[in-house]
Amino acid sequence: MALEQLALRGFDADLERRLLLEARTGGLSLNQAALRLLRRGAGLGGDPAASNAVGSALDQLIGTWTEAEARGLQEAPAALSLRAGLC
Repeated sequence: MALEQLALRGFDADLERRLLLEARTGGLSLNQAALRLLRRGAGLGGDPAASNAVGSALDQLIGTWTEAEARGLQEAPAALSLRAGLC
């Protein structure tokens, strides 16, 4: 089920300005501008190149880790502490 309505409170001056600018420059309603900004901020924008969110866009440049590699990195400090007699 899709969320049909959401009331947001607590807009600070910077966020208000950004929302109004997005609406004005995009020829959008405030609702459309807010949805666009929410999608962009969540990394769900239509064009990844136009988004400020990095997400997984740099994976091909920096690589990714397998689950085993990630576990090894998490376990390494404990193993080093044991060897040094710190635990």
